[in-house]
Formats: sequence, structure tokens, C-alpha cells
Amino acid sequence: MKHTDDSGIAHGGPDRPGRPGDTTPAPPPAVSFAGLGLPAEVLRTLDGLGVSEPFPIQAATLPDALKGRDVLGRGRTGSGKTLAFGLPLLTRTAGRRAEPKQPLALILVPTRELAQQVTQALAPYAEALRLRMATVVGGMSIGRQVTEVRQGAEVVVATPGRLHDLIERNACRLGRVRITVLDEADQMCDLGFLPQVTDALDQVRPDGQRMLFSATLDHDVDLLVRRYLHDPVVHSVDPSAGTVTTMEHHVLVVHGPDLYAVTTEIAARDGRVLLFLDTKHAVDQLTRHLRASGVHAGALHSGKSQPQRTRTLAQFKNGKITVLVATNVAARGLHVDDLDLVVNVDPPTDPKDYVHRAGRTARAGESGSVVTLVTSGRRRETSGMLAAAGIEATVTKVRSGEAELSRITGAKAPSGVPLDGGPAVPRPKNTNTPFRGLGTSKDTSRGAGGKSRRSAEARKLAEARKAALVRRNG
Repeated sequence: MKHTDDSGIAHGGPDRPGRPGDTTPAPPPAVSFAGLGLPAEVLRTLDGLGVSEPFPIQAATLPDALKGRDVLGRGRTGSGKTLAFGLPLLTRTAGRRAEPKQPLALILVPTRELAQQVTQALAPYAEALRLRMATVVGGMSIGRQVTEVRQGAEVVVATPGRLHDLIERNACRLGRVRITVLDEADQMCDLGFLPQVTDALDQVRPDGQRMLFSATLDHDVDLLVRRYLHDPVVHSVDPSAGTVTTMEHHVLVVHGPDLYAVTTEIAARDGRVLLFLDTKHAVDQLTRHLRASGVHAGALHSGKSQPQRTRTLAQFKNGKITVLVATNVAARGLHVDDLDLVVNVDPPTDPKDYVHRAGRTARAGESGSVVTLVTSGRRRETSGMLAAAGIEATVTKVRSGEAELSRITGAKAPSGVPLDGGPAVPRPKNTNTPFRGLGTSKDTSRGAGGKSRRSAEARKLAEARKAALVRRNG
């Protein structure tokens, strides 16, 4: 049995405790935020930022969250979850002051990039409500973070590992935390943070409010829900995480030796593109090649320092670089306006990884395309992964330089003028050998002649780079 309050939002009743899989339909979006019970300071800030209509997950969640209900939110990435949990958290914390080392609200997220993005998104509203925020993440000065928490921050946005470090140093105590949010809970579990997450939840006020947002509610996420959420109201908006009507999915079947050229031409397109590869080495190697080909590319992976990662993301967002080459570190939490193409250069094997990589485009109602490059040797494996993700993709055989590749991706020939000095790189031909890190060994020519040609090409490239380095260094 369901009942509704004055807002018309459906709630779990006595026989409907809000367990995973038990979802209430989302109401149609409200005309504006004004009817959702937010304070005047927040409404003025929303209006000043041009945010007028709530997304479905916000319209569904805000009334319950503002009342202090525990909330279990299921929504695809890009659905507006940050304001859905952030505005109630800030509103319910407003008017209170934190003691040194003792925050009043906690937002846990899986990655540094997502932590920074959440902080940036909520900062204007926190400022309007005179709340102090601290971002606690790895890869940056722990001393500065200790100081911010010690000086008193009402709201802490943290990754589980670094928060654990501060707690171990007795630099942060969670006993006064009244509101706790777990964002992207499934990825925190996938990354092995479950022990740190449960440790934090065991330390916050047991009578406090908890809000958990996740694309999936299986395995460890289900454990968190059952153990830490009390009679949660469940809101599921667009529950099929992989299905976005504004997103097109393409599988491009590429001849192995042509993969090198196809990737380069896609990267040279007009407009932003995000390229995913499996390893840090492959990301660095492809980025160097693209820049040598005249493509404004930057690399993002866990081997980069946090300042490097922050700078690269800023350059991608402001258009200084148009191609972001990344590992799965960019698969969650990253939001970039006008990103209409995501390319899986290395196809993911996990359906969840596909869904979250795909979620970097077609965000907030915009359109976008996801392209997965496969060689014949990986076609069956990739088809199985897409089926498990609930994705129906258009399959097309392509070759570099062909109109069909350009039609789907906007691919074009790169300028060949290197951006960092060194010899110019000619336009890749479809007779080139596969780029190391792209494709699989079964797609690579194995003949002795092929190995000899590759060795000779590698020597020539190394000699050219060495000569360029000597010239550049005087």
C-alpha cells in the first residue's frame, strides 16, 4: 500500500519498506524549484545560475530529503543527482556551525574528480547559506585538508581512502555528522572501498539521515542499503541505466592494421571527443601520437598527479584540448558540456564499465553517440557485453578515410603538424600496423616480415624523436 503527502510524492507504507527493487514512480517535473520547499537563498542562487526546472530525480527526491527521510536513489549518471542530494543536505545543515575537526554533513564519492566536481557544483549554494565546505581526497596536500577540517567545515566531500587517513590521524571525527550521502555507491564497492565506507557509517550519528545514490543496487550496495538505511523511500528515475533515448550506440568493425588510422581520424574531428583505453601506458602512447599528428589531446589516468589531472580536465572543459584520452578513471563523475562523442578504443569487458563510460555523453537531456571499435577477433565478446548492458548498437564495417566513418563520428584527416616539436607525422594509412595497446595480439601480423617492418619503423621513429629532442635542447 502507498500513500502520498501534500507534495504528491509516493512513499513506502508499512508493507512497503523501500527495499531495493521496490520503486515508486517519479512524478512529472515540477514547474520550478520554488514549490519544493527550498529556502529563499537557494532559490535566488538557482535563479542566478539559470537553473529553473528540476530534473525528474530532483523533483522526486527533494521533498522527502528535505523532511529528513532516508533516500535510496536510482538514476543514470547525468540525471542531476548532485543537486538532488546536495540541496537538501545544505538546507538541513544551514544555521549550524561545525566545531573544529567535527563536520556536520558528509558526502562520500569514489574518485577525486567526482569529489571536486560535487564541491564545485554545491559551492554557490553553500556560500549562499554561509556553510563551509572541505574537499578531502588523495593525491593532494593532506596537510592543507587537515587544516580546513580543523578550522571547522560544516560539509566534507571525501573519497573513502583519504577520509580514513584523516580519521586515523585524529584530524577528523564523524560523531556529529547528521547527514551522510553515498554517491556512486556501486563504484565505491567495485573499487574495494566497502570497508572504509562501512567504517565511516559506523561512526556517524546513528539517528542521522542517510542518502544513497547508485546506478545499480546489487551485491555490496544491497548490503549497505539493508544495514544503514532506515525505512528509505526509493526513487528510481530512468531505471535502465544503459538506456538513454538521446544516445546512439555504434560498433565499428575495423580491420586490425587499420585501427591505428581510424582512431587518429576520429580524434581529429571537429568538437570534443573522449577516448577510453584500458591501460595507462596505452593512454600515454596514444596521446603522444595524436599530439605529434597535430591533434590537441591530453592524457588522464591514475598515474598522473592530482594537479596534472585537474589541469587536463580544465583544458578539456575550456576547449584548449579537444581530445581526452583516458582510462576508466574518467568513466564516472566527469561532466563536460557539449561532449557528444565517447569512443571505446579498447572495448570494455564489464557491462557496468560500458554504461558509465557511455554516461559521459548525452547528459542532462543532451544527445550524444558512443562508438566502440572492435576487430573481428573481439566482435563476439563485445556483442555479449553489450547484450548484458541492455544496449542495442548499430554495427558497421569501416575503413580509414571512408565517408561512412566520417558520417558516424565526424572523422577527418589530422593536420600532421606536431604540437610539441619533433618530426611531422604523415596521415596514417590503412596499411599501418596496429597501435600498441589497441586491439589484441590475435589481430596483429605475425609473420617474420611483419616483425621486421615493425622493428624498422620503431627504430626510425625513435631516431626521429631523438633528433628532435637534441634540436629542441640545443
